[in-house]
Amino acid sequence: MFASRPAQLARRTAGIAALAVLVITGATTTANAGAAAVSDVPDRRIRVATFNIHHAQGVDDKLNLQRVADVISTGQADIVGLQEVDRHWSERSEFADQASWLAERLHMHVVYGANLDLDPLTAGAPRRQYGTAILSRYPILDWDNTLLPRYDGHEQRGLLRALVQVRGARVQVFNTHLQHNNANERLEQVRAIQTLVAAREEPVVLTGDLNARPDAPEIRALSDTLSDTWPGAGVGDGYTYPATGPSARIDYVFTSADVRVESAAVVQSDASDHLPLFVDLLVGRRD
Repeated sequence: MFASRPAQLARRTAGIAALAVLVITGATTTANAGAAAVSDVPDRRIRVATFNIHHAQGVDDKLNLQRVADVISTGQADIVGLQEVDRHWSERSEFADQASWLAERLHMHVVYGANLDLDPLTAGAPRRQYGTAILSRYPILDWDNTLLPRYDGHEQRGLLRALVQVRGARVQVFNTHLQHNNANERLEQVRAIQTLVAAREEPVVLTGDLNARPDAPEIRALSDTLSDTWPGAGVGDGYTYPATGPSARIDYVFTSADVRVESAAVVQSDASDHLPLFVDLLVGRRD
């Protein structure tokens, strides 16, 4: 379903060669011709993944963050939206900074959205945080985390954003994890996400555990703004949950209309109670 890494590298090398020709041509022609050459720069191919890692507790109930790293590495993801990521949270994850650990192990850039942010259990220890993360092989130019609407007594959710520079093209990557037990709350969260996404000029990629099936009103509402990548690019039902005997598609990659989708696949894994979704995309400049 996915192209091999050698084939991808060949295409990327060809793209770099084409770009070099454009630069040389632009240097020997008029300024207007140079501007036209820039607009002809080919789209960038990126592999995006979304993965609810369940604080690295696998289907065997064992904590193993290396398994999560192996899934990302084997899948050759360029950008990954992670949900349920602990940062010095508790004994369940050995108080590790999971986002930083994964970034270091995978040699990727990282930003973290702390949707829960608590005092440490002992004085002087780091704050206890729980939320989402974005990993990227490409530079992250800026980022923020916006808290989403929350009903009384429910967990705080957020929308993490990272502006990623993909070989000259800027892409706004969003990552979220919506409320699991209230459809009306999810719909309010989706409305907030739509407003935040609409404020950005660059191509948009949204990853997340949305805790709703494709026919849910909140997913249909989100589809008014962004496109679900699975129906046109995936094969089969696309179920991502639970990891053992999956029966629901609740993990998604959505894109703006100016992002082309090549392929999508759910990958088998025992690293979490969710299965990861990998999607190959083509992104370029938005003029």
